[in-house]
Amino acid sequence: MPRLGAKYQIEIETISKPKAEYQRDEYFELDLPVAPAVMVGEEIAVEGSDIAEESLEALICNHLGLAPPEPRKKGILSRFLTR
Repeated sequence: MPRLGAKYQIEIETISKPKAEYQRDEYFELDLPVAPAVMVGEEIAVEGSDIAEESLEALICNHLGLAPPEPRKKGILSRFLTR
C-alpha cells in the first residue's frame, strides 16, 4: 500500500492492534469495519479479508476521480495455470 500512496499522492494510514483490541465493546461502538479491513476514504473496500492490489488501485483511482488503471498483462505461465 505505501507504493500506491506514493504513486497516487494519497495518504495511507495503517493501524495495527492486538486482536483483543478489535473485539472490545469500545471498538464496536466506533462503527469501524471488522479487522483486517481496507477503507478508501469513507468506503469499506474489504472487511475481514485481504484485497488484490489491482482492486485496491482501481478503488483509489475512483476515489480520486482518475481513470482506472490499465489491466496488467499476464505472463505466459499464469495463462496456462488459470485454464
